[in-house]
Amino acid sequence: MTYQAMNYEKLLGTEGFSNQLLTNHFTLYNGYVTNTNKLMDELSEIDKQGKAGTPQFAEMKRRFGWEFDGMRLHELYFGNMIKGGAAPDTKAKLFAKIIEDFGSVENCAKQFKAVGAMRGIGWTILYYDAAGNQLINTWINEHDTGHLAGTTPILIMDVFEHAFMIDYGLKRADYIEAFFKAIDWTVVARRFDAASR
Repeated sequence: MTYQAMNYEKLLGTEGFSNQLLTNHFTLYNGYVTNTNKLMDELSEIDKQGKAGTPQFAEMKRRFGWEFDGMRLHELYFGNMIKGGAAPDTKAKLFAKIIEDFGSVENCAKQFKAVGAMRGIGWTILYYDAAGNQLINTWINEHDTGHLAGTTPILIMDVFEHAFMIDYGLKRADYIEAFFKAIDWTVVARRFDAASR
């Protein structure tokens, strides 16, 4: 299977995100898609040659997680954004669960933002753990490490420098506020519904 890059140009013109920043970010995402496909092809060829036990195979397999997760996390990130934002439906199951787990929507948002403001590069992800019936705000340092096994990403925010430096320099908190104004809560609620069946 060959992965196709998704088109997120509908986000151009989003308040708080310059078109230059978004275009650069889309280009970076396209690189992850390209590299995921290249690695799949190269791994398939190595397998056909019977060289699956080689150091080259091992290193390419390790690299595959980085490229694939870089592709997929960007898709989830761009996918939970919309120009102008989409207000939450407070009657959605997601918001009842947020209140149950965090006490209020405001507390959940405050914690999510605090995770995103931590020093370092990575991702802030609101996961849903179906086995524990629990929402968890989590920091992911690298694309391919630190994910909570068996959980589903519900809300994803990129906090690598490429997501904000062009527009905000070191003012990550300002970027986080702009991101919150661009969240498509309809998508986030739909992800929760699918994960919590």
